[in-house]
Amino acid sequence: MQAHTTIMARPRVDDSHLSDKLHPVIRQIYASRGVNSNEQIDNRANTLHDFRLFKDIELAAEILSDSLQRQDKVLIVGDFDADGATSTATLMQGLGMFGFSQLDYLVPDRFNFGYGLSVELAEHIVAMAPDLVITVDSGISCLKGIERVKAAGIKVIVTDHHLQGEQLPNADAIVNPNRHDCTFPSKSIAGVGVAFYVLIALRHTLRERLYFNEQRPEPNLANLLDLVALGTVADVVALDANNRTLVHQGLARIRSGKTRPGIEALVDVARRTQARLSASDFGFALAPRLNAAGRLDDMSLGIACLLSPDINHARRIAGELDMLNAERKEIEQGMQQEAQAALAKLSLTSAQTPDALCLYQSDWHQGVIGILAGRLKEHYHRPTAIFAAGDNGLLKGSCRSIDGVHMRDVLAHIDGQYPGLIAKFGGHAMAAGLSIEEARFNEFQQAFAQEIGKVLTEEAKECILLTDGELPSDCLNMEFAELLRQSGPFGQHFPEPIFEHTFELLQQRVVGDKHLKLVLRHSSGRVLDAIAFNVDVRAWPDTQVRYVHLAYQLDINEFRGQFSLQLIVRELQKQ
Repeated sequence: MQAHTTIMARPRVDDSHLSDKLHPVIRQIYASRGVNSNEQIDNRANTLHDFRLFKDIELAAEILSDSLQRQDKVLIVGDFDADGATSTATLMQGLGMFGFSQLDYLVPDRFNFGYGLSVELAEHIVAMAPDLVITVDSGISCLKGIERVKAAGIKVIVTDHHLQGEQLPNADAIVNPNRHDCTFPSKSIAGVGVAFYVLIALRHTLRERLYFNEQRPEPNLANLLDLVALGTVADVVALDANNRTLVHQGLARIRSGKTRPGIEALVDVARRTQARLSASDFGFALAPRLNAAGRLDDMSLGIACLLSPDINHARRIAGELDMLNAERKEIEQGMQQEAQAALAKLSLTSAQTPDALCLYQSDWHQGVIGILAGRLKEHYHRPTAIFAAGDNGLLKGSCRSIDGVHMRDVLAHIDGQYPGLIAKFGGHAMAAGLSIEEARFNEFQQAFAQEIGKVLTEEAKECILLTDGELPSDCLNMEFAELLRQSGPFGQHFPEPIFEHTFELLQQRVVGDKHLKLVLRHSSGRVLDAIAFNVDVRAWPDTQVRYVHLAYQLDINEFRGQFSLQLIVRELQKQ
């Protein structure tokens, strides 16, 4: 029932509008990803969009400036994922740099309060008696909670990037590129990016108020870009030109050693090299460890790591996060096996895969259902919803989608057709969360399948891996691999370059129980090392296979201080 992947080269596009100083392969890579001017690959900080394009951002800056003058008690309300953690840390550090002295943060516990500024969390906030509440990476859908906080005489600034619903919350300022009346061009900016822009606006307002002097020097906000870069990649937002600039600038600071102890500690515990860190290291190495705190424990642990001023203290916390991540992997593996077993009972062929997958098991872990939904979505190439038991007879659900199916729109349509079926929901095109009554799971399962069936086209069902075609043999070297690395950052909607070729298979062996180490001969005669992660060990090694068609990434492997060229296999097909 696993989806069959078709390897397909992208059509060549005109790249004559890009600088001829670029390597021809790099130029085609950029053009095929929609880069239509040299300005779009200029990652200097001064190319970032103007903060004034955000609706309400100058109003938010005025409120913050007044609060600073009064030295108000400010509470930052975060979220329990990596974007929420980096957003919280960005405002904690940034506002502290401006001179706020009464700063605190609160992250809703996933298991007790759920997502965002809920009514229950609002009561807790009111008891803390802040003068100003700032939400990060959340708030746009928290109408009732914000109303309760406002009723207590507390000012509220919402900073968020999630899609707005029919009604905006009654906050004093709402900074969100996805509110309907906002003209900020980068609709894909992460929550941490929005928080960073609010600090830019605050700096501008304080300049106008002549706040800075020799005793109060203007802070360098670039010092926060390592947090912005990590949160942006971790939240898997589209890397448009503005986001690429934010990530590029943050990566450059980390590589040059200008990063905070918490990120340095996460790099160390993930066994990455700081000077060679890439955007993919954020997504596959640092973010999972940071997210593990919010999934299994309390995201305050992750935020404490990011805010720690001492490298030894940060390393101790990073070690705890690493252990939580190992625990998360074990839980995830067990849940995945149970989900696969449930689907295997259907005995379906790949052609019979349902349009939608929707599963619930009472003992599944709330903090891991999002990862499981993503794994099943990748395996079966179908929109997926996974549920775990919540409180008060509710189920918590996490959804992941494929191109062509807007998940939040699907949930909105279900909510409209079946009022009351969904207790609450929110999210994006590719990911969403919701709560439903346990007694109504079967009803939701049917509605979900029905709604997905309406919008899922035959074309969308095809699992196609787009490549950048054949890589010229004279590019199969470490120099070009390094050039590719420097041409990033790559990520969501600006994918890593992938090439394809049919190789002669010289050697194959399983390493680490589930990975396949290969020695290959290119048609040019060049012999290359490759590794395929998480292969089906029932199908590999296969001594009958002489040739394989690969979709691969060109990589530089570092082992004990030695560097060598290596292919990272994205798709392995017997010939």
